[in-house]
Amino acid sequence: MRPLLLILLISSLNTSAHADDIKIPVGQQGLANVPLPSRGDATIDVLDRFGLADEEHPAIGQPPITRWDYRDFSVYFEGNRVIDSVVHHQHSPSLQPERQP
Repeated sequence: MRPLLLILLISSLNTSAHADDIKIPVGQQGLANVPLPSRGDATIDVLDRFGLADEEHPAIGQPPITRWDYRDFSVYFEGNRVIDSVVHHQHSPSLQPERQP
């Protein structure tokens, strides 16, 4: 077993390592200063602070999870309590591929 391991180690050291740098543009999340509802907030607190959502999705699953979509973020509720708030993905124009003339 040891000779096989030694051969594999020596052969791996003899090969030259080559790697390409690949840049994958990842869109920048929305502005960091977007106020969001906090985990545990009640639906009435979210309504008072942010107003009516642009779209309210019906409850799905057990326990029922509801999503309210606002312009810049979405809020997820379990029952009548916030379980998470997520800022919407914002495309960054500077990360778009440049066209060759």
